[in-house]
Amino acid sequence: MKKFLISKCMNYIKSKTDYNDVKLKEIEYGLVGIYLTISKLIVIALIALLLGIMKETIIFLLLFNIVRATAFGLHASKSWMCLVSSTIFFIGIPLVSINISINIYLKLILAILSTIYIFKYAPADTHKRPIVNKKRRKVYKIISTIISIIYTILIIIIDNNFISNCLLFSLILESFMISPIIYKIFKLPYNNYIKFLETHPEFSN
Repeated sequence: MKKFLISKCMNYIKSKTDYNDVKLKEIEYGLVGIYLTISKLIVIALIALLLGIMKETIIFLLLFNIVRATAFGLHASKSWMCLVSSTIFFIGIPLVSINISINIYLKLILAILSTIYIFKYAPADTHKRPIVNKKRRKVYKIISTIISIIYTILIIIIDNNFISNCLLFSLILESFMISPIIYKIFKLPYNNYIKFLETHPEFSN
């Protein structure tokens, strides 16, 4: 299904534009990402509905993707791995967040450690989408750190155990996703912009 839909879209785009191969590959990569995101969300939404945690899943998805948007991080190399891991995280974490209570001091320690980790390692790019612009990397790092600090403050002051847990687990999960160790475990290249600039010095800044 994926190949069929992407192929149809690309054939239409090729017939209506005169984009070069590089531009077409960028568009195709974007379409694949959209397809995988939509199909993944449909599966997660169906499971959440069956478990009666749709609202909780949406809340965690929003909170996690806010910090993920600028810190970036690991992407599974295969679509089925992405689906499985996303389902585990986005269904499992809301379920855990509903049912556990964590000591506020432990929450604060974990949130601070996650914030430090995000400050050190964000943004973490991928080999398909290296962040080659130095200024952009700096901006992403600053925004990611600010978001993490805001989350840490909210964890302390917010009077809702579920939301507080979701904020904490968003930071922890994002720290996990940008970790060089995790990249190494999954045998994926890290700091991809460095290798890209070595082979494309014209993009250096």
